[in-house]
Amino acid sequence: MFRKICKATLWLLAALFATTLGAQQLPKSGSFDTQTGWKTTGDAFEVADKRMLGGGSVIGMIFNVKGSGPLNAGPATCFYTFFVVEGSVKNKGFCSFGDADGDLIFTDFHGANAGEGSEGINNIVGGTGKYTGIQGSGTWKSKDVGTHGHHYTRQHFEYRLP
Repeated sequence: MFRKICKATLWLLAALFATTLGAQQLPKSGSFDTQTGWKTTGDAFEVADKRMLGGGSVIGMIFNVKGSGPLNAGPATCFYTFFVVEGSVKNKGFCSFGDADGDLIFTDFHGANAGEGSEGINNIVGGTGKYTGIQGSGTWKSKDVGTHGHHYTRQHFEYRLP
């Protein structure tokens, strides 16, 4: 019986050690780049001549451009609003970006139209798991890639952890 308890304890310790080694550890500060594929749903309303208001959501997947590291192979979800005045678009919203471990980063973003897409700034406002307490910001640039609400975004994040 004592031998079985020792073996079980050793297996448990080995599993915990392997899990700890497998968990992604982030430096206290740094940067990383991601790419996200999105599907957009939303509504727009003409509220006056040459003026529109709208909003909606996007859902997709985010990948670290290195193929590993922060925000690799996880879900991405954003809610947005926009205002158009004589063809000039301003947007604002909030996002949740995840990784394969289920940990999340939350952002508050804003931007404007830029040629065939839009670009702006993500402000990191918090996170869960390994991203708890994360702060920072970075740029984003989106481009429409389909006729059914599909688009692609590249993001650059500069961050710091407590």
